[in-house]
Amino acid sequence: MTADMHTSDRTTSPRPGEGGDAFPVTHWSIVRAAGQGDSRQSARALEELCRTYWFPLYAYVRRRGYSAHDAQDMTQGFFAAFLARDPFVDLEPERGKFRAFLLACLKHYISNARDHARALKRGGGQAPVSWDTVEAEERFVRTPCEDLTPDRVYERQWALALLDHVLTRLEAEMRAKDKMQLFDCLKGCLTIDRSSLPYADVARQLDMTEGAVKVAVHRLRGRYRELLREEIAHTVDSPELVNDELQALFAAL
Repeated sequence: MTADMHTSDRTTSPRPGEGGDAFPVTHWSIVRAAGQGDSRQSARALEELCRTYWFPLYAYVRRRGYSAHDAQDMTQGFFAAFLARDPFVDLEPERGKFRAFLLACLKHYISNARDHARALKRGGGQAPVSWDTVEAEERFVRTPCEDLTPDRVYERQWALALLDHVLTRLEAEMRAKDKMQLFDCLKGCLTIDRSSLPYADVARQLDMTEGAVKVAVHRLRGRYRELLREEIAHTVDSPELVNDELQALFAAL
């Protein structure tokens, strides 16, 4: 990831259907709406939100020294309590940062693990958030974290999950525009220095001029920055915190 990927000061783009001055729907608003208990759509959105954060939280628990099996149970128990809107989730947020709030909730849950030991049974024994447990452990083992604290492991996995989601959104946009060949050839420019990109080779492969390739790279990077800021904006409670979270994201990496 190069430095110029996070230097943009563009205003976060609103989601479709929102006014130009509106701040996007945030993770906070999803939690608050689901907490009212009167919207299936809100409940589904909250479940999807939990699925996004499951691996960073699982990695945190594993780094705390829990076995793979115990970490799976602990993480699922936490999500069961979170989705059930247990009182512990009403902890005060840290400057409106959802990632910090969620980790604080997990720490609180772990400290009271005995009281929540049968959290999954409240849901009839069904796991509240599904994931491939084998893939999760293999992914954790592949992640170098020996020199990182559990908090740092969580921060890093949060950053990687967010960047992966941004890339997925960008890929979907390019597919919708029938530009997947262009995207496949240029997506590497999002994680390497611009000067390292073999423009001549890419130009030949795409039957384009080098100048046209450079313009395409510039546009792709620009859209990536916009989506990154938009995704960051969804994790905080005010637009003033976006730049702070961008700094935190790249520090975590």
